[in-house]
Amino acid sequence: MDTMRDRFAPVVTRLLDEDPRVAVVLAEIGRDGFAEALRRHPDRVVNVGIREQLLVGAAAGMALTGLRPVVHTFASFLVERPFEQLKLDLGHQGAGAVLVSAAASFDWPAGGYTHMAPGDVALLDTLDGWAVHVPGHPDEAEALLRHAVAAGDDKVYVRLSVQSNARALPVDGERFRTVREGRSGVVVAVGPVLDAVLHATEGLDVTVLYATTVRPFDTAGLRRATAAAGTDVVLVEPYLAGTSTAAANDALADVPHRVLGLGVGRAELRRYGRVEEHVAAHGLDARSLRERIGGFLAVDGVVPAGA
Repeated sequence: MDTMRDRFAPVVTRLLDEDPRVAVVLAEIGRDGFAEALRRHPDRVVNVGIREQLLVGAAAGMALTGLRPVVHTFASFLVERPFEQLKLDLGHQGAGAVLVSAAASFDWPAGGYTHMAPGDVALLDTLDGWAVHVPGHPDEAEALLRHAVAAGDDKVYVRLSVQSNARALPVDGERFRTVREGRSGVVVAVGPVLDAVLHATEGLDVTVLYATTVRPFDTAGLRRATAAAGTDVVLVEPYLAGTSTAAANDALADVPHRVLGLGVGRAELRRYGRVEEHVAAHGLDARSLRERIGGFLAVDGVVPAGA
């Protein structure tokens, strides 16, 4: 199966052919995938070189002329390094763009900590008006990319990952999707962690919601689920643990509730290893999730650690 990033360049190349407003801005990374698009649309495919601040600044300038720029590089170079430009060139000027990242969290361990960005969504949360999509499958990534490009002049972040669920689910760019119903709590699985969450909660009496759009947060969807399953909520996110706990707390502010945020820890893992080793080290594998979710929700059927 191809990866989300494998799907990215062909989809956006078709969008360049279909919509004269679409433009692509790169900073070296990903340029080979757009070689044919550059030949066909040399005025709308721009590679600024290894200049990430310029990457965002150029996209903002394009947006102010009426174009719809799609901006791509690794997450650490797209959100963290040019954060001031996101805040000022896009946000302050009221310009829109579609930011599409790769190497989410720890997708390329061999690249080291400079190529890891588990705090990207949390950092964007400090700014106003960003939509954030976190697909869990290449088909979902394609659907959400098309949705993002078509979203007028909005500011949209699409977070691609090499991690993927086994099958795609329908996504609409707005709401959480109920994939399992129970009565002893709600687990929100974001993007590519869904399969691990479903495995971890097999046989447990819990509701599982699938989130591929996390900003805006689906307050109404969470409230509907908790009305039937109770107001104990576990958020499992493939980026910094606790990123969405404030949003969940706000959604349930008028009722007693508990929220547990699971995700990537703050500690830097300096022996970079493989993706699977990072997943396990951060407690995002199915066995660890079952222990943590079951312990928090106090549901029957959980085998204690070490048993």
